[in-house]
Amino acid sequence: MSLKLNTLKSTEGSRKEKHRKGRGHAAGKGKQAGKGQSGQKKRGTVRPGFEGGQNPLFRRLPKIGFNNVNKIEYQVISLGKLDSTFKDGEKVTIEKLYDNRLVRRRTMPIKLLSSGQLTKKLFIEVNASSKSAQEAVEKLGGKIELV
Repeated sequence: MSLKLNTLKSTEGSRKEKHRKGRGHAAGKGKQAGKGQSGQKKRGTVRPGFEGGQNPLFRRLPKIGFNNVNKIEYQVISLGKLDSTFKDGEKVTIEKLYDNRLVRRRTMPIKLLSSGQLTKKLFIEVNASSKSAQEAVEKLGGKIELV
C-alpha cells in the first residue's frame, strides 16, 4: 500500500465528534443544556464584579490617589555602568544597551544620570540625560545625542 495525501485518514477513535447542546431531549443534552436551573447565568453572561443590583464593592470603596497620565517614566542608566561595559571611543546605542542588559524594556525611554565615574570617551544615544551627565561626557570629548 502506497502512502498518498488523498488516502490519509486519522486513526479510529482519535477524533471525537463535537456534541451540539440544546437541540432537544433526543439529542442527549436538551432542555437546560448542562447549564443548571433557569437563572441569570443560563441566559447570558454577567459582568465581573456584578452583585445582583447591590451597590458593588468598587463603588462602595473610596477613590484613593492620583495617576498622572502625562508623566514620562524613564529607565535610568549611570555613567559608571557605561564606563565598565563599553570601550574607549565606542558608540553606545539603545540597541547595545539592551544587548548588554543595562536596560530591561525596549518600550520605555532611557535617561542617563551622572552617578559613577566616567573615564572613557563615548558617543551615547539616549532619550534624555541630566545636565551633569552631559557635562561629564563632553569634558572627556564624547557626545550625547538625544533620540
